[in-house]
Amino acid sequence: MSFENLKPEITKIIVAENASREEKLLQICQLLQDNISYYNWVGFYFANHETKTLHLGPYVGAETDHTVIPFGKGICGQVAESNSNFVVPDVSAQDNYIACSFTVKSEIVVPLFVKGQNIGQIDIDSHVIDPFTEADERFLEFVNEQVATLY
Repeated sequence: MSFENLKPEITKIIVAENASREEKLLQICQLLQDNISYYNWVGFYFANHETKTLHLGPYVGAETDHTVIPFGKGICGQVAESNSNFVVPDVSAQDNYIACSFTVKSEIVVPLFVKGQNIGQIDIDSHVIDPFTEADERFLEFVNEQVATLY
């Protein structure tokens, strides 16, 4: 399914009245993993600005030990500090990468802003080297804009 075709599906999940925020986030993760072949792990991390840590929220994919990530550590931790998208075409070439699994070849992380504050991010791992394009970034920015309405 194309990004354009997925957008109304994201909106449908967001506006559904019969699901909690956590359930909606999980449904979004599942929708993305099911419909974009190179999205092999999809999840949300949320910031605790007092402790300067990210905490794993809803996700789909292989289990991860990375339930708490300090700001600055790994790709997610860097995004927590930079407030910018981070696309890693080949994780083996990244010095500050926290290995999740040997099957992960690339990663994209897009920050989630609510009222101008970075409250978290969507994190996607792929088993393919360099699959992410600018279209992925724009689509995930759209996803996060929709998610932001839940807060």
